[in-house]
Amino acid sequence: MEAPTPPQAPMSPQDALRRVGFLLERARESPYRVAAFRRAAEAIRLVPEEELHERVRSGTLKQIKGIGDSSAAIIGQAVRGVMPAYLASLEEQHGAPASWEGNGLYTALAGDLHVHSDWSDGGSPIEEMVLTAVELGQDWMALTDHSPRLTIANGLSRERLTKQLARVDAINASLGGSFSLLKGIEVDINLDGTLDQDPDMLERLDVVTASVHSKLRQPSYEMTPRMLAAVRNPHTNVLGHCTGRLVTGGRGKRPQSQFDAEKVFRACVENDVAVEINSRPERQDPPDELIELARDLGCLFAINSDAHAPGQLDLKLLGCERAERLGIPAERIITTWSASDIVAWAKG
Repeated sequence: MEAPTPPQAPMSPQDALRRVGFLLERARESPYRVAAFRRAAEAIRLVPEEELHERVRSGTLKQIKGIGDSSAAIIGQAVRGVMPAYLASLEEQHGAPASWEGNGLYTALAGDLHVHSDWSDGGSPIEEMVLTAVELGQDWMALTDHSPRLTIANGLSRERLTKQLARVDAINASLGGSFSLLKGIEVDINLDGTLDQDPDMLERLDVVTASVHSKLRQPSYEMTPRMLAAVRNPHTNVLGHCTGRLVTGGRGKRPQSQFDAEKVFRACVENDVAVEINSRPERQDPPDELIELARDLGCLFAINSDAHAPGQLDLKLLGCERAERLGIPAERIITTWSASDIVAWAKG
């Protein structure tokens, strides 16, 4: 996986608008603001180049539905072959990820096992997430929208998940083998440790990431058996953001859940379940001392973005920095594996 590099002028108007959306997402800007630039990019997708040039000359770009003042300015400058001023400003502020310390490991990553789309609480269509992953040099990605009981995140019912699996098949067919979109889910761990989706539906997936999203302040004597039951479930492949903590960001702070980490991580080793290193800066989950414990117990790891928008897919660089600093060898990080190896391991 190549380290991301910003595009240079000249660039197409559509690419400029998509890059603006990407950088706004990286800056955690309002999804409504991002959506406006994405709509503008879609609005001009089928407009002939000659017509765009003529509209720029005549000042009629805003007659196209979905084009406003800001997007018209970006289109006009891109058509003239110069870097749009707004995009240049965003590149200066947000063009590079927050850390380059993990760049060596980042180049070894092939994919991502925790990604959301607008089918649940993500901000962009599946196709946009895939296109950005391709542009970032990924080989594969697992689509892991939420499960039904997480209604606040528009979790997928059995029926909606069935429809999504058909969409994934169609997307893979259109890619012709150049990139693999794996069928996945971030399934909620219920209070009794069961997984929040029918077993026959989980059987249809390539990979399952299981996470706790409710009752995060249970006492350890309740949380530990809950997590152990989920890890021992034969459908679970990855244990997501295991402590549930929040350390910064607009959602405020949240302390980590209490559980017997040694028991849980030993169960991960025994059941061939990878421990997620969640790369979101507000999570940084697990904390360093738990990553070290999981390392010493022999766990596998998955460095994931937990991206809810295309501009967050390269957050994995932050997870790579932590993994390198804490001495996690690349061969124990399953997101360095090929898609075929991931599927074989998950079904093994």
